[in-house]
Amino acid sequence: MLSGLIMGGALLLVTSCAGRVSPDEVRPDHPSIFPDYVGVTIPVGIAPLNFRMDSLTSGVEVEVVSSGGETLLVKGTDHIVFPETDWRDMVEQSTGDSLMLTVTALKDGRWVQYAPFAVHVSAHPIDATLVYRLIAPGYEVYSQMGIYQRQLASFKQTALVENTLVPGSCVNCHSFRQTAPGQMSLHMRGEIGGTIVKNGVEMQFLNTKTEQTLGNCVYPYWHPGGDYIAYSVNKTQQAFHIQQTKRVEVFDHASDVVVYHLPSKQLVSCDALRNDSVFETFPAFSPDGKWLYYCTAAVQPIPEGLKEIRYNLCRIAFDVQSGTFGQAADTLVDAVAKGKSVSFPRPSYDGRYLMYTLSDYGNFSIWHREADLWMLDLQTGQSRALTELNSDEVESYHSWSSNSRWVVFSSRRIDGLYTRLYLSCMDESGQFSKPFLLPQRHPGQNDALLFSYNVPEFVNGAVQMSPSEVEHLVKGAKTNVGYRNETSGVDLNIESE
Repeated sequence: MLSGLIMGGALLLVTSCAGRVSPDEVRPDHPSIFPDYVGVTIPVGIAPLNFRMDSLTSGVEVEVVSSGGETLLVKGTDHIVFPETDWRDMVEQSTGDSLMLTVTALKDGRWVQYAPFAVHVSAHPIDATLVYRLIAPGYEVYSQMGIYQRQLASFKQTALVENTLVPGSCVNCHSFRQTAPGQMSLHMRGEIGGTIVKNGVEMQFLNTKTEQTLGNCVYPYWHPGGDYIAYSVNKTQQAFHIQQTKRVEVFDHASDVVVYHLPSKQLVSCDALRNDSVFETFPAFSPDGKWLYYCTAAVQPIPEGLKEIRYNLCRIAFDVQSGTFGQAADTLVDAVAKGKSVSFPRPSYDGRYLMYTLSDYGNFSIWHREADLWMLDLQTGQSRALTELNSDEVESYHSWSSNSRWVVFSSRRIDGLYTRLYLSCMDESGQFSKPFLLPQRHPGQNDALLFSYNVPEFVNGAVQMSPSEVEHLVKGAKTNVGYRNETSGVDLNIESE
């Protein structure tokens, strides 16, 4: 039964029309609410869509009607906070159908009722957890940051690791094997730098820099079989623009792609992925494990050639039994021919689509206002702009749910400064629903945001890792990783503890 009283928000819940205000005016338009949840599609197991009205509102009432006819009435001042249990019950009752919400607001002493709007409830489930980095939007090398997991059905957020554990460090580049919480890779930069690899109950802290590679392993992507992780190794630099419309540029002086074999603790690569005349970065395995996608661009002089650096999307065959690669790479998206650049290729886990970010140049698209999301149909070879997801501001990093029905992506569409997370559902024809902002316990949290969300990843359960466990691990000895020439099979540099 839907009932209860929450004193902190002065909310009244009833199961009938008793207590409803009588509107002085009925308007034909939908209410202006923030976040904009009008007409969105949500999954079962999502936290309440709490929202606020504008500053002219001094009272608000929302009636929610499930597809089965149950009614939930919630009142507040200028914002609405739904009780989590009652919200969950209403959503579950409307699976595969819609909730109908009617907002009545008190403005200048008059109650104004707006046209009802639908919130569709998808029959496609979503993964239980999101993992992301929160980082202050400063330009310091190692500002305050951490990797956190958030339960999507509630507002519970817990830290996996924070850089305060190791002063002067930077935590980034986390990845999971197809949303599996037990297999994770996480990089840490700084004086005590290295790569954390969690493989079931075992966790290792690896020194992945070898004599044959440019640097430590950075941007990761797991092979579906679990024995390999693809990484890029990058020599990266940050610089500042003098134009008012641009702030920061991050670019590579050099980059290669390597693959780490967990059982042997060795890196493997090939000439196509380690070519001094081109940059190779952002690897991603295909869901069947037979292909390695990556981005590649011709090397340009820095800084004068910075705006001429443009990446294509390529792929190369990968043999999981031998850990070797094909002889030549294929170009899947020739962005250079269109004067554009590809970053962050992410294939859906069902193997049908590949989403990527397209910008004017470079590969660090979070600083490019023109950056948009595109999607390649791997069956037809055709790409299209995801106009239903894009805005006039930055859309950048993105990832798929385990059932390939939901995507989460980062966007700066609200203020052009802070990166927030949006979710959307894809239908059978490859079209996406209106994206909605990740719900927060109080709507004002979206206004008073002091940290940007970065690298969101779906996980199908809770990650069993704590900051204290990570602290103990990184302050211990590291295991050195070797490099193997895939042609000769000779171990070139192997030191293991």
